[in-house]
Amino acid sequence: MRLLVVGAGSTGGYFGGRLAQAGYDVVFLVRPARETWLRREGLRITSPHGDATLHPQLVIAGAIDKPFEVVLLTVKGFQLAAAIEDMAPAVGQETMILPVLNGMSHMDILAGRFSRQNLIGCAAKVATILEDDGQIAQLTPFQDFAYGELDGSQTPRILALDAFMKAANIGARLSEFIRREMWEKWVLLAGLGAITCLMRGTIGEIESSQGGGAFVEQLLDEVVTVVRAVGEPPSEAFVSSARKQFTAKGSPLASSMFRDLSHARPIEAETIIGDLLRYGQKSNIFTPLFAAAYTNLLVYQNQISARRATLP
Repeated sequence: MRLLVVGAGSTGGYFGGRLAQAGYDVVFLVRPARETWLRREGLRITSPHGDATLHPQLVIAGAIDKPFEVVLLTVKGFQLAAAIEDMAPAVGQETMILPVLNGMSHMDILAGRFSRQNLIGCAAKVATILEDDGQIAQLTPFQDFAYGELDGSQTPRILALDAFMKAANIGARLSEFIRREMWEKWVLLAGLGAITCLMRGTIGEIESSQGGGAFVEQLLDEVVTVVRAVGEPPSEAFVSSARKQFTAKGSPLASSMFRDLSHARPIEAETIIGDLLRYGQKSNIFTPLFAAAYTNLLVYQNQISARRATLP
């Protein structure tokens, strides 16, 4: 299989890099500035699973001349529209698109631009960050890369993809319940993002503060209530596990959105928080803490937009 990775940031660079390291035909679709940097410095990964410096195949928009078997889409939600146009020449009738994006709105957008037949469900969980020096750092050993046909079927193409993915050390696994897992991931992202960004701290710091535990429990309940009403209901085991994670004493756990916020970077307030909040509002579900977190993030977004507008 030939794999095109759209984006060489913290997520695409990590997963794509590991697949390239396994000897696969992997090409990264990148912006010209990132291409220049990667050709000079290489794709550098630091990880509990082993460090690596790779010199991957690179391509820029406009230079793709035929479809790929697989497209791994790893951009932020606010980059999706541009990425779709850049990757369009790589998508043929039989191409499998694995979108590693947050939320769920991207699925309808991709189906509208290409075909729902092109889509493979995907729920990836890994704590990585793109450092200021361009290096990709994996922050914890945990990594989980689930994928599957949206209807749960065991097709020849998904079995071939499974064999392809499992050759790399990325926590790859085939799931028969990928739609539910995608909604469960949204619960984690929305809950953890809202909690840590609104409180400006890690789970351990919030839990140790007066009222912190009760705040976490209520906000998580708001998110779960919305998802149960409008999406694929999460399992009881998942909800119990999330509750333990979000209230663990001394935990350094924080969302990637909080890390971006701490570095004054753009955030995915709409795809992670706003979309889910609007689902709840349409169903007349009252989520006061979740709504407060969204407003807080909009204030932040407006502030960094105003700062960037003043830059020369």
